[in-house]
Amino acid sequence: MSEIDILGLAAGSCSTFALAPQAIRVIRTREVHQLSLAMLCLMIVGAVLWLSYGLIQADVSIILANAIALVFQITMMTVKLADVRRRTRA
Repeated sequence: MSEIDILGLAAGSCSTFALAPQAIRVIRTREVHQLSLAMLCLMIVGAVLWLSYGLIQADVSIILANAIALVFQITMMTVKLADVRRRTRA
């Protein structure tokens, strides 16, 4: 593994795992009123685009970082949409 690969994995890890505390909080508390639906949508689109780019370039650091980020983002989006549905029914 080259130094550039290590740099890419470190950068991807930092930006990806910055989402972990928020995702864990959302899972534990189900509190999502502070999360913007538009922000979550843009983050998911961005992660999908970066993941696609990483796959095309065969860049493991981009693929891993964005695949993991996508899991966090989809988790938060799922809870957010459930909350929106619950609030509109009430």
